[in-house]
Amino acid sequence: MPVVRMSGIVKRFGAVLANDHVNLELEAGEVHALLGENGAGKTTLMNVLSGLYRPDEGEIIIDGRQCEIDSPRKALSLGIGMVHQHFMLAAPLTVAENIVLGLKTSQSPLLGLRDVEERILGLSDKYHLCVDPKAYIWQLSAGERQRVEILKLLYRKANILILDEPTAVLTPNEAEQMYGVVSEMARQGHAVVLISHKLEEVTAWADCITVLRDGRVVDTVRGTVSRPELARMMVGREVLFQYDRVQQSPGDVVLTMDHVNVRGAKGNAALQEVSLQVRQGEIVGIAGVAGNGQSELADAIAGLVHVDSGRIVLAGHEVTNCMPAEITRRGLGG
Repeated sequence: MPVVRMSGIVKRFGAVLANDHVNLELEAGEVHALLGENGAGKTTLMNVLSGLYRPDEGEIIIDGRQCEIDSPRKALSLGIGMVHQHFMLAAPLTVAENIVLGLKTSQSPLLGLRDVEERILGLSDKYHLCVDPKAYIWQLSAGERQRVEILKLLYRKANILILDEPTAVLTPNEAEQMYGVVSEMARQGHAVVLISHKLEEVTAWADCITVLRDGRVVDTVRGTVSRPELARMMVGREVLFQYDRVQQSPGDVVLTMDHVNVRGAKGNAALQEVSLQVRQGEIVGIAGVAGNGQSELADAIAGLVHVDSGRIVLAGHEVTNCMPAEITRRGLGG
Protein backbone atom coordinates (compact mmCIF):
# COMPACT_ATOMS: atom_id res chain seq x y z
CA MET A 1 0.00 0.00 0.00
CA PRO A 2 1.37 3.46 -0.86
CA VAL A 3 2.39 5.60 2.10
CA VAL A 4 0.78 8.60 0.37
CA ARG A 5 -2.10 8.72 -2.08
CA MET A 6 -3.20 12.09 -3.43
CA SER A 7 -6.45 11.87 -5.41
CA GLY A 8 -8.06 14.56 -7.56
CA ILE A 9 -6.03 17.42 -6.07
CA VAL A 10 -7.14 20.83 -7.36
CA LYS A 11 -5.46 24.08 -6.35
CA ARG A 12 -6.40 27.47 -7.78
CA PHE A 13 -4.88 30.92 -7.32
CA GLY A 14 -7.57 33.24 -8.63
CA ALA A 15 -7.99 32.43 -12.33
CA VAL A 16 -4.83 30.30 -12.39
CA LEU A 17 -5.40 26.55 -12.12
CA ALA A 18 -2.08 25.37 -10.65
CA ASN A 19 -3.09 21.73 -10.02
CA ASP A 20 -5.83 20.19 -12.15
CA HIS A 21 -7.20 16.97 -10.57
CA VAL A 22 -3.76 15.51 -9.88
CA ASN A 23 -3.33 11.91 -8.72
CA LEU A 24 -0.06 10.82 -7.14
CA GLU A 25 1.13 7.81 -5.14
CA LEU A 26 4.34 7.59 -3.10
CA GLU A 27 5.87 4.38 -1.79
CA ALA A 28 8.32 3.82 1.05
CA GLY A 29 11.90 3.08 0.12
CA GLU A 30 11.91 4.86 -3.23
CA VAL A 31 12.89 8.18 -4.75
CA HIS A 32 9.93 9.62 -6.65
CA ALA A 33 10.74 12.52 -8.98
CA LEU A 34 8.25 15.23 -9.93
CA LEU A 35 9.43 16.49 -13.31
CA GLY A 36 8.14 19.43 -15.27
CA GLU A 37 8.87 22.89 -16.60
CA ASN A 38 8.77 25.94 -14.33
CA GLY A 39 5.11 26.59 -13.56
CA ALA A 40 3.99 23.02 -14.21
CA GLY A 41 2.57 22.74 -10.66
CA LYS A 42 5.24 20.56 -9.01
CA THR A 43 6.01 22.74 -6.00
CA THR A 44 2.36 23.73 -5.55
CA LEU A 45 1.38 20.06 -5.32
CA MET A 46 4.03 19.39 -2.68
CA ASN A 47 3.09 22.56 -0.80
CA VAL A 48 -0.38 21.02 -0.54
CA LEU A 49 1.08 17.78 0.80
CA SER A 50 3.34 19.59 3.27
CA GLY A 51 0.52 21.77 4.63
CA LEU A 52 1.50 25.16 3.24
CA TYR A 53 -1.57 25.22 0.97
CA ARG A 54 -4.98 23.66 1.43
CA PRO A 55 -6.43 21.96 -1.66
CA ASP A 56 -9.63 23.30 -3.20
CA GLU A 57 -10.66 19.76 -4.12
CA GLY A 58 -9.39 16.21 -3.65
CA GLU A 59 -8.24 14.03 -0.79
CA ILE A 60 -4.96 12.95 0.77
CA ILE A 61 -4.58 9.46 2.24
CA ILE A 62 -1.60 8.73 4.52
CA ASP A 63 -0.94 5.08 5.40
CA GLY A 64 -4.47 4.17 4.38
CA ARG A 65 -6.15 6.92 6.40
CA GLN A 66 -7.74 10.03 4.93
CA CYS A 67 -6.14 13.13 6.41
CA GLU A 68 -6.80 16.86 6.38
CA ILE A 69 -3.44 18.63 6.30
CA ASP A 70 -4.02 22.26 7.23
CA SER A 71 -0.54 23.29 8.39
CA PRO A 72 3.13 22.25 8.15
CA ARG A 73 2.92 21.23 11.83
CA LYS A 74 0.07 18.84 11.03
CA ALA A 75 2.02 17.49 8.05
CA LEU A 76 5.06 16.89 10.24
CA SER A 77 2.92 15.08 12.80
CA LEU A 78 2.01 12.72 9.94
CA GLY A 79 5.69 12.23 9.05
CA ILE A 80 5.80 14.65 6.09
CA GLY A 81 8.53 17.28 5.81
CA MET A 82 9.73 19.56 3.02
CA VAL A 83 13.10 21.19 2.31
CA HIS A 84 12.41 24.33 0.27
CA GLN A 85 14.72 25.93 -2.27
CA HIS A 86 15.26 28.87 0.08
CA PHE A 87 16.42 27.51 3.41
CA MET A 88 14.49 28.44 6.54
CA LEU A 89 17.29 28.64 9.10
CA ALA A 90 18.24 31.23 11.73
CA ALA A 91 21.79 32.28 10.80
CA PRO A 92 22.87 33.51 14.31
CA LEU A 93 21.99 30.15 15.91
CA THR A 94 23.93 26.88 15.91
CA VAL A 95 22.95 23.77 13.97
CA ALA A 96 21.59 22.12 17.12
CA GLU A 97 19.61 25.21 18.12
CA ASN A 98 18.04 25.44 14.66
CA ILE A 99 17.08 21.79 14.67
CA VAL A 100 15.20 21.98 18.00
CA LEU A 101 13.80 25.47 17.42
CA GLY A 102 10.06 25.39 18.11
CA LEU A 103 10.03 21.95 19.74
CA LYS A 104 8.53 21.47 23.19
CA THR A 105 10.90 20.24 25.89
CA SER A 106 10.51 19.25 29.52
CA GLN A 107 13.76 20.97 30.46
CA SER A 108 15.61 24.14 29.60
CA PRO A 109 16.59 24.08 25.91
CA LEU A 110 20.14 25.12 26.77
CA LEU A 111 20.54 22.31 29.30
CA GLY A 112 19.27 19.75 26.78
CA LEU A 113 21.53 20.79 23.91
CA ARG A 114 24.19 18.19 24.71
CA ASP A 115 21.66 15.38 24.21
CA VAL A 116 20.42 17.10 21.04
CA GLU A 117 23.96 17.32 19.67
CA GLU A 118 24.57 13.63 20.35
CA ARG A 119 21.38 12.66 18.57
CA ILE A 120 22.30 14.89 15.60
CA LEU A 121 25.68 13.19 15.36
CA GLY A 122 23.90 9.82 15.35
CA LEU A 123 21.59 10.89 12.53
CA SER A 124 24.53 12.40 10.64
CA ASP A 125 26.38 9.10 10.81
CA LYS A 126 23.33 7.04 9.86
CA TYR A 127 22.46 9.08 6.77
CA HIS A 128 25.96 10.29 5.83
CA LEU A 129 25.06 13.91 6.61
CA CYS A 130 28.31 15.39 7.85
CA VAL A 131 27.43 18.47 9.92
CA ASP A 132 28.95 19.89 13.11
CA PRO A 133 26.00 20.44 15.53
CA LYS A 134 27.93 23.21 17.33
CA ALA A 135 28.64 25.22 14.16
CA TYR A 136 26.73 28.45 13.52
CA ILE A 137 24.53 28.52 10.42
CA TRP A 138 26.28 31.61 9.04
CA GLN A 139 29.53 29.64 8.98
CA LEU A 140 28.13 26.88 6.72
CA SER A 141 28.15 26.47 2.95
CA ALA A 142 24.92 26.07 0.97
CA GLY A 143 25.40 22.31 0.88
CA GLU A 144 25.91 22.12 4.64
CA ARG A 145 22.81 24.27 5.27
CA GLN A 146 20.78 21.93 3.12
CA ARG A 147 21.97 18.99 5.22
CA VAL A 148 20.82 20.86 8.34
CA GLU A 149 17.36 21.25 6.81
CA ILE A 150 17.23 17.51 6.13
CA LEU A 151 18.49 16.70 9.63
CA LYS A 152 15.80 18.96 11.07
CA LEU A 153 13.15 16.78 9.41
CA LEU A 154 14.81 13.50 10.34
CA TYR A 155 15.14 14.70 13.95
CA ARG A 156 11.37 15.22 13.94
CA LYS A 157 10.93 11.65 12.66
CA ALA A 158 9.71 12.54 9.15
CA ASN A 159 9.53 9.48 6.89
CA ILE A 160 8.23 11.29 3.79
CA LEU A 161 10.78 13.89 2.70
CA ILE A 162 10.22 16.41 -0.10
CA LEU A 163 13.27 18.08 -1.65
CA ASP A 164 12.49 21.11 -3.84
CA GLU A 165 15.20 21.60 -6.49
CA PRO A 166 17.87 20.23 -4.11
CA THR A 167 20.84 20.93 -6.42
CA ALA A 168 19.87 24.48 -7.47
CA VAL A 169 22.41 26.12 -5.12
CA LEU A 170 24.97 23.30 -4.93
CA THR A 171 28.33 22.86 -6.59
CA PRO A 172 28.75 19.70 -8.73
CA ASN A 173 30.64 18.01 -5.90
CA GLU A 174 27.94 18.91 -3.35
CA ALA A 175 25.26 17.67 -5.77
CA GLU A 176 27.04 14.32 -6.01
CA GLN A 177 27.14 14.11 -2.21
CA MET A 178 23.42 14.94 -2.07
CA TYR A 179 22.72 12.06 -4.44
CA GLY A 180 24.36 9.74 -1.91
CA VAL A 181 22.25 11.20 0.91
CA VAL A 182 19.00 10.80 -1.06
CA SER A 183 19.86 7.20 -1.94
CA GLU A 184 20.65 6.39 1.70
CA MET A 185 17.37 7.88 2.92
CA ALA A 186 15.44 5.72 0.46
CA ARG A 187 17.49 2.67 1.46
CA GLN A 188 16.54 3.33 5.11
CA GLY A 189 12.85 3.12 4.13
CA HIS A 190 11.91 6.76 3.63
CA ALA A 191 9.78 7.94 0.73
CA VAL A 192 11.72 10.76 -0.95
CA VAL A 193 10.13 13.21 -3.38
CA LEU A 194 12.53 15.03 -5.68
CA ILE A 195 11.13 18.15 -7.40
CA SER A 196 13.20 18.97 -10.47
CA HIS A 197 13.20 20.07 -14.09
CA LYS A 198 16.66 18.58 -14.76
CA LEU A 199 16.48 15.46 -16.92
CA GLU A 200 19.96 14.23 -15.99
CA GLU A 201 19.11 14.52 -12.30
CA VAL A 202 15.85 12.58 -12.34
CA THR A 203 17.11 9.79 -14.59
CA ALA A 204 20.14 9.29 -12.32
CA TRP A 205 18.39 9.61 -8.95
CA ALA A 206 14.77 8.49 -9.27
CA ASP A 207 13.13 5.07 -9.08
CA CYS A 208 9.84 6.54 -10.33
CA ILE A 209 9.13 9.71 -12.34
CA THR A 210 5.84 11.62 -12.56
CA VAL A 211 5.75 14.26 -15.29
CA LEU A 212 3.51 17.33 -14.88
CA ARG A 213 2.54 19.81 -17.58
CA ASP A 214 0.18 22.77 -17.13
CA GLY A 215 -0.91 21.47 -13.74
CA ARG A 216 -1.85 18.00 -14.98
CA VAL A 217 -0.13 14.62 -14.70
CA VAL A 218 1.09 13.52 -18.13
CA ASP A 219 2.36 10.11 -17.04
CA THR A 220 4.14 8.18 -14.29
CA VAL A 221 6.98 5.94 -15.43
CA ARG A 222 9.20 3.40 -13.72
CA GLY A 223 12.40 1.79 -14.90
CA THR A 224 14.51 3.06 -17.78
CA VAL A 225 13.18 6.00 -19.78
CA SER A 226 15.08 8.15 -22.26
CA ARG A 227 15.68 11.84 -21.80
CA PRO A 228 14.11 12.71 -25.19
CA GLU A 229 10.92 10.91 -24.13
CA LEU A 230 10.84 12.75 -20.79
CA ALA A 231 11.43 16.06 -22.57
CA ARG A 232 8.58 15.32 -24.97
CA MET A 233 6.24 14.66 -22.05
CA MET A 234 7.37 17.85 -20.30
CA VAL A 235 6.78 20.25 -23.20
CA GLY A 236 4.29 18.35 -25.38
CA ARG A 237 6.48 18.16 -28.48
CA GLU A 238 9.72 16.65 -29.70
CA VAL A 239 12.86 18.29 -28.35
CA LEU A 240 16.15 18.28 -30.25
CA PHE A 241 19.12 17.46 -28.03
CA GLN A 242 21.65 17.92 -30.82
CA TYR A 243 21.87 20.72 -33.32
CA ASP A 244 24.39 21.96 -35.82
CA ARG A 245 25.96 25.16 -34.69
CA VAL A 246 26.43 27.79 -37.37
CA GLN A 247 29.87 29.35 -37.21
CA GLN A 248 29.57 33.06 -36.47
CA SER A 249 31.97 35.91 -37.09
CA PRO A 250 31.55 38.30 -34.15
CA GLY A 251 31.08 41.93 -35.09
CA ASP A 252 31.62 45.16 -33.21
CA VAL A 253 31.62 45.38 -29.42
CA VAL A 254 28.13 46.36 -28.19
CA LEU A 255 28.64 45.99 -24.43
CA THR A 256 31.73 46.54 -22.29
CA MET A 257 32.17 46.12 -18.55
CA ASP A 258 35.50 47.52 -17.35
CA HIS A 259 36.66 46.63 -13.80
CA VAL A 260 33.15 46.89 -12.36
CA ASN A 261 32.65 46.66 -8.59
CA VAL A 262 29.19 46.26 -7.01
CA ARG A 263 28.09 45.59 -3.45
CA GLY A 264 25.26 43.18 -2.66
CA ALA A 265 22.16 43.87 -0.56
CA LYS A 266 24.07 42.93 2.62
CA GLY A 267 27.05 45.15 1.81
CA ASN A 268 29.22 42.28 0.60
CA ALA A 269 31.36 42.49 -2.53
CA ALA A 270 29.02 40.96 -5.12
CA LEU A 271 31.16 41.92 -8.15
CA GLN A 272 34.89 42.50 -7.91
CA GLU A 273 36.82 43.99 -10.83
CA VAL A 274 34.56 42.30 -13.40
CA SER A 275 35.46 42.97 -17.04
CA LEU A 276 33.85 41.50 -20.14
CA GLN A 277 32.87 42.32 -23.71
CA VAL A 278 29.87 41.26 -25.78
CA ARG A 279 30.05 41.53 -29.56
CA GLN A 280 27.40 41.51 -32.25
CA GLY A 281 26.45 38.01 -33.37
CA GLU A 282 27.67 36.13 -30.28
CA ILE A 283 26.21 34.65 -27.10
CA VAL A 284 28.15 35.21 -23.88
CA GLY A 285 27.32 32.78 -21.08
CA ILE A 286 27.61 33.68 -17.39
CA ALA A 287 28.07 30.54 -15.29
CA GLY A 288 28.24 30.05 -11.55
CA VAL A 289 26.50 28.59 -8.54
CA ALA A 290 23.51 30.66 -7.36
CA GLY A 291 24.53 33.63 -5.23
CA ASN A 292 27.90 34.31 -6.85
CA GLY A 293 27.08 37.64 -8.49
CA GLN A 294 25.13 36.68 -11.61
CA SER A 295 22.01 38.66 -10.67
CA GLU A 296 24.08 41.66 -9.54
CA LEU A 297 25.92 41.62 -12.87
CA ALA A 298 22.66 41.74 -14.82
CA ASP A 299 21.22 44.39 -12.51
CA ALA A 300 24.33 46.56 -12.86
CA ILE A 301 24.05 46.50 -16.66
CA ALA A 302 20.33 47.35 -16.43
CA GLY A 303 20.89 50.20 -13.97
CA LEU A 304 19.04 48.49 -11.12
CA VAL A 305 21.96 48.55 -8.65
CA HIS A 306 24.65 51.12 -7.93
CA VAL A 307 28.11 50.57 -9.46
CA ASP A 308 30.76 51.55 -6.91
CA SER A 309 33.56 51.79 -9.47
CA GLY A 310 34.32 50.82 -13.05
CA ARG A 311 32.57 51.58 -16.35
CA ILE A 312 29.72 50.08 -18.36
CA VAL A 313 29.50 51.07 -22.02
CA LEU A 314 26.47 50.14 -24.14
CA ALA A 315 26.41 50.73 -27.90
CA GLY A 316 29.22 53.28 -27.61
CA HIS A 317 27.62 55.26 -24.76
CA GLU A 318 28.67 55.05 -21.13
CA VAL A 319 25.64 54.02 -19.07
CA THR A 320 27.28 53.52 -15.67
CA ASN A 321 24.63 54.27 -13.01
CA CYS A 322 22.22 55.68 -15.59
CA MET A 323 18.48 55.32 -15.03
CA PRO A 324 16.99 52.03 -16.32
CA ALA A 325 14.77 53.96 -18.77
CA GLU A 326 17.85 55.57 -20.34
CA ILE A 327 19.64 52.23 -20.63
CA THR A 328 16.56 50.68 -22.24
CA ARG A 329 16.42 53.56 -24.71
CA ARG A 330 20.03 52.76 -25.65
CA GLY A 331 18.91 49.29 -26.77
CA LEU A 332 19.09 46.96 -23.74
CA GLY A 333 16.33 44.41 -23.36
CA GLY A 334 15.77 41.88 -20.60
